[in-house]
Amino acid sequence: MRLIDAHCHFDFPEFDGRRKAVLEDARSSGLSNLVIPGVRRPDWSRVSRIASEYDGLYYCLGIHPWYVAEHTADDLCALQGLLEDRPGHCVALGECGLDRLHGDTRDQYAWFEGQVDIAALVHLPLVIHSVKTHDEVYEVLRRKRFSGRVLVHGFSGSYEQATKLIDLGCFIGVGGVITHQRARKTRDTIARLPVDALILETDAPDMAPAGVEAGHNSPAYLPSILATLARLRNSGLEDLAQSLLCNVQRLYGWNEVGASER
Repeated sequence: MRLIDAHCHFDFPEFDGRRKAVLEDARSSGLSNLVIPGVRRPDWSRVSRIASEYDGLYYCLGIHPWYVAEHTADDLCALQGLLEDRPGHCVALGECGLDRLHGDTRDQYAWFEGQVDIAALVHLPLVIHSVKTHDEVYEVLRRKRFSGRVLVHGFSGSYEQATKLIDLGCFIGVGGVITHQRARKTRDTIARLPVDALILETDAPDMAPAGVEAGHNSPAYLPSILATLARLRNSGLEDLAQSLLCNVQRLYGWNEVGASER
């Protein structure tokens, strides 16, 4: 069984001094690859460097809605330039998006829309952060007629919202939230969605699964998220893992062996 963590903040300081050990632990449980999202321009070089230091790591570059106030229009230009150069291990634009619980979405819109435009220009997938803004994200993508691949990561909206996004061609990120019994709406939604729209992720060190201390999440917990997903969907573990593997390969444009061989 081969697993890919589609969204893991492996550059965060929580992993400093122990990245090799964390990867070894995760790989012993079936992890073959992980993708590191970039969230601020000052972090982009660190993200790309860490991805280059370990086999099987890839990255994205973007401006997260929490950090838009730290940036200027020049940073969007720099982002486009970096993505046009298409370094080999850069697989998407992200993490970008909207967040109603952090900052003012009115200040976030221009940054999100600008990055949607860049992704369309450079023909890269989008990795989207959306907190209580799924309808707004849907409207931006629909209005801009974005036709590329999209991951709405860490999804916690309704079934109806997820279905609208899937109808646009989006993938829905599934992480540790579903391991918490209290997350009934999200668990029910994920259980009902088509399997070919789901993407497995940890969002580590954040979005800790049940029983894991906040801020101590790790790609090593990906198998437990998979096991919970299999129980919720009444699916066989191996078949589900294979379906999710195909999904993440489609999302990031990898062929059947591309990710594992690089």
